[in-house]
This record gives sequence, structure tokens and C-alpha cells, in this order.
Amino acid sequence: MWKEFKTFIARGNVIDLAVGVIIGSAFTAIVKSLVSTLINPLLGMFTGGIDFSSWVVKIGSANFRFGSFINSIINFLIIAFVVFLMVKAINKVMPKKEVTPAETKTEHLLMEIRDELKSANGHGDEPKA
Repeated sequence: MWKEFKTFIARGNVIDLAVGVIIGSAFTAIVKSLVSTLINPLLGMFTGGIDFSSWVVKIGSANFRFGSFINSIINFLIIAFVVFLMVKAINKVMPKKEVTPAETKTEHLLMEIRDELKSANGHGDEPKA
């Protein structure tokens, strides 16, 4: 069991995932800071600093703070839009990798057969009868 665990942990995918989570959490802190210190104050200038967090519905002794939920949705949409813009800008700056389709074994065999037929028929001339 220990050997299987070591094999699992040593896989590249697990290490890549761990690095991605760490970088993602650091990136989240950057985006949250950007939104809270720059974007939200800018939006507050145009919306008059609307804050829904005080909106509460009381049913019996339960308080449903749906205003905080609305604020969370708005913050999510702002953060998602900022991340979208950042990824779009990064994609423009980064060089694009051209992906060439990998040749399958079947395609390779078919090309060999084609080449053999061409050489047997006189390099692509009329087929011999």
C-alpha cells in the first residue's frame, strides 16, 4: 500500500495539480485585491455605493440575509469578468503553439501501403494492369 501511495504521489499529474492549486490561491488573492481596491470603488462611484448586505427577510425567528448573497453574486460576477479580461490579455501576449495532429498507427500503415503501391506502379503513374 505504501508503494502504491508513493507511486501515486510521484505522478506528474498530482504534482502539477498541487502547483496549480498553489498558484491559483495566490492568483485569487491578487484578483480579490484588484476587485476590492480598484474595481469596487470605481463601481461605487457610479452606483452611489449600493450595499445590499443589510437586506434581511425575517420568518419567525430565522433571518435570511439574502442581501449578502446578492453582494456575493455581484462580487463573483465582477471577479469572473476581471479574470476573463486578464486571461484574454495573457492569451494575446503569449505565443500560440501550433498543434499538429498526432499520426495514428493506422494512418502510418496506410501511408506505407500507399507509398508501396506508388513504387510498385511506377511512382504514381497509371496503375499497371
